[in-house]
Amino acid sequence: MNDFVKVQIPVSPAAAEALREPEARVLAGRIVTAFLRPTSAKDDPLTILIAQLKDEVRKAGLTDEQIDAELAAYNGERRI
Repeated sequence: MNDFVKVQIPVSPAAAEALREPEARVLAGRIVTAFLRPTSAKDDPLTILIAQLKDEVRKAGLTDEQIDAELAAYNGERRI
């Protein structure tokens, strides 16, 4: 971790307690780094999953407009 820098971020008291361990701090730093800056869009698991789903629904005959309409309807629903 020579090319890393230390930053201060607010966390819950429980998280602060867990971060007392050096190994936990290293792991948390790696997670934050990966979360904020994936190595590339093609390596991002969510991007890969969305691309696969779009391919599947297109093969099933749905258009991008139909997919967008379904997503809009879903997002418009009230959920608990």
